Amino acid sequence: MAKTQWEYLTAPILTHAAKQILDNFGADGWELVQIAPGMNPENLVGYFKRPIEA
Repeated sequence: MAKTQWEYLTAPILTHAAKQILDNFGADGWELVQIAPGMNPENLVGYFKRPIEA
């Protein structure tokens, strides 16, 4: 059985548009793994992963 290989993405998430941003990444196959504070209260940082297509 082959192991799943992953690719990762780190992206800014603006709090006023978080749902739209997360929906867009989700539509592209990205799964949110973690969200962390950004440089200011209006920004968050999202960490995403998705399987690499063979």
